[in-house]
Amino acid sequence: MAKTAEHVVVQEQLIETQQQSFDAFHVNAHFWGRLTIGCVIVLSAALPLYLSFVAGYHPGWQAIFAAFLAYIALVGFAWVVEPVSYYATLGVSGTYLSFLTGNIANMCLPSAAAAQQVIGAEPGTRKGEVAATLAIAAASFMNIAVLIPVILAGSYILSVIPESVQAAFTYIIPAIFGGMIAQLAMRKPLFGVIGIVFGILMTQLPIPVFFKGLVCMFLTVIICVLLDNKQGSKTKNEGEIVHE
Repeated sequence: MAKTAEHVVVQEQLIETQQQSFDAFHVNAHFWGRLTIGCVIVLSAALPLYLSFVAGYHPGWQAIFAAFLAYIALVGFAWVVEPVSYYATLGVSGTYLSFLTGNIANMCLPSAAAAQQVIGAEPGTRKGEVAATLAIAAASFMNIAVLIPVILAGSYILSVIPESVQAAFTYIIPAIFGGMIAQLAMRKPLFGVIGIVFGILMTQLPIPVFFKGLVCMFLTVIICVLLDNKQGSKTKNEGEIVHE
């Protein structure tokens, strides 16, 4: 009994230490994430500010606000939807790193999901977040290594690629998301079916294009969460009955 009690105490101390370490990891992630993204925002705004107020190429506030409102109407929903919908897979550190490097949908998110799948880590867990962060970092380095020669020789590469192959580039994003759906649906096939059904349904309804993704995501998440909670309650009740 003494050994068992001592073992329990050691386990509790280990869990507490791990939690404190992960909390410290999140503190550092928030600090460096906000700092680096803040620097990128400043650097991104530096050139247009210089052209507008130093070089004398200011287009006028009316043109700026008109373009800004048009841009919000096109992709404004993504400013809210993407961080919320991707967070479960990316975690705190993965979210900062993904939005810093870009290419979230076609590089960071698939890399994170693939890494979690390989090591058997559930999204939303500490193990899943670490796996996602390492995968995104590795993918970012590979992306830089590939982009450098592509940028230097991009025009030549495009000139030798057949037009039939170039036409297929428009299907890259749908293919990536299709592969991710298949990968994630292997764990819970019903959730995959629900997502596909809502996706097809959204293409048929007379909804503005920039709302279709948002509506599809929220409906899929809400239905899947309700089904998962219902299944969890059912399993719990069955366990209590068997125990009695």
